[in-house]
Amino acid sequence: MSFCQCHTPSFFQFQIKVNTTFIIPRPATVTPPADLHYDFCKLKPLSTKEALEEQRLLESIAWPETPSLQSPLSLSSTSHPAHSVFTILPRWGGGQWHIGDKLEVMIQMHDFQGHLKRSGGDVLLARLHNLTLGAGVAGQVLDHLNGSYSAIFTLLWEGSAQVQVILVHPSEAVTELRRLNTEHPDRIFFKSQFHLGSVTETTTCNVCLRPTQQPVCNYTDLRTNEPWFCYKPKNLSCDTRISNFNGGYKQKISTMEKLFQSGVNLKVTIPASGAASVNVLPKQNGQSEVASSSVGSGPSGYYFQGVWRGLGVTPVHQFNSSSAITQCLKGKMIHMYGDSTMRQWFEYLDAAIPDLKAFNVHSQKTIGPLMSLDYKNNILVTYRTHGPPLRSVSVPAIELHYIANELDEVTGGRDTVIVLGIWAHFGTFPIEFFIRRLQTIRRAIVRLLSRAPDTLIVIRTGNPKGLKTFLHASTNSDWYSLQQDKVLRDMFKELNVHLVDAWEMVVAHHLPHELHPQPPIIKNMINVLLSYICPRKGG
Repeated sequence: MSFCQCHTPSFFQFQIKVNTTFIIPRPATVTPPADLHYDFCKLKPLSTKEALEEQRLLESIAWPETPSLQSPLSLSSTSHPAHSVFTILPRWGGGQWHIGDKLEVMIQMHDFQGHLKRSGGDVLLARLHNLTLGAGVAGQVLDHLNGSYSAIFTLLWEGSAQVQVILVHPSEAVTELRRLNTEHPDRIFFKSQFHLGSVTETTTCNVCLRPTQQPVCNYTDLRTNEPWFCYKPKNLSCDTRISNFNGGYKQKISTMEKLFQSGVNLKVTIPASGAASVNVLPKQNGQSEVASSSVGSGPSGYYFQGVWRGLGVTPVHQFNSSSAITQCLKGKMIHMYGDSTMRQWFEYLDAAIPDLKAFNVHSQKTIGPLMSLDYKNNILVTYRTHGPPLRSVSVPAIELHYIANELDEVTGGRDTVIVLGIWAHFGTFPIEFFIRRLQTIRRAIVRLLSRAPDTLIVIRTGNPKGLKTFLHASTNSDWYSLQQDKVLRDMFKELNVHLVDAWEMVVAHHLPHELHPQPPIIKNMINVLLSYICPRKGG
């Protein structure tokens, strides 16, 4: 696929008049237009080529069929981690385990009555670890669609290697997560404030607005065609919008909360049947890679002594001092765009480089835009949040910039680094909305690389999060993030961009899963980023 040859319609073909008002019609009995999804989510229209790609992506991430749910809900036939087990299978070919071998674990799911499950669709995470050695690697989970799963691990260190399997969600919970994104994509709602003179009004905004007879303000972006709408205030015009903020979460949208209980069926470890660990010996001389027949692609890296070791083309160096980081970034402009997980990287560099001083642009620290400058070493680091949807405190409407538009303003070149991280605010929407946003960003990246091929572009993937309650799971589920992660990797695999695999770096680490990973994990992520920037320099 050659993205550079994609036909891009002209500006006027994309143009939709901004700040106009119209009525969203109530659903009719006729088939809705192709660009009207989920009855009331107004998604941007696609070209034929984009629509074909979207269909391919949807097929590639298609989840196994999950059980239907009845109300009132009984947990008796749902997946129960305490009754489920995993078993380490004997080494392929027999004998002792050695570095380079593939370890296969069979997972068998049971329900609350102890009966075998006969269908797939559970959300599982697996890792191999040794806390003493500071070692860990993520496993690949394969669904056999009959209640059993395989977890495949590459053995990468000498000594003990212990298996951990986590049930993130039972398959029945996936049924409910799907329903919520279909029927309640507006369950997190957004607000905008309108102001003129002494009059102030607040209305609800979203890409998914319920049909009413209330007029709607159209804030579709003229350049990217990214849609966004607000109900029109009663006494003010659409042009008087001054801010955007998270309006809250709709209540009483589910009767299936029992499927999302911390310590019961939400992010709970599955016990072992027999040994939970193996002892790994050094790689044998002349030993070839021993692989299970069911093994697919391997891990992107692993931890050893708390340090992430990449298994890709670019070795990961350690930048353990501020001078090493400064030397790497000397003369560079690093522009970061995305959500708060990307701001975390900005804050890390801001603290790690003594001469990098924040320039006060009078913006909110949680939103940006943020800018820090090391005048002596000619280092510029900036951060800007992405455009809506944005679950945040109040943001001036004028500061809601789409990443694609920002990239179109970047000159680029060998001293320019673009770092992107966009995922955490899209979970409650149809995945088609996320696909369209990435398509828009990808087109901008293609344009940037066409005019400045030496520009370095790095993308941070999403990561698993801490899920404690139904509210957490229904808005930030790892299942949503996993779907987005698969889409992102696929969409950028043929472009000259580099990934920081935050997903595996969090799964493989012993620290708890959190939306904002703890400092030891962030340090390793920054080492990966700096290794892309300075592939032959280390700390």
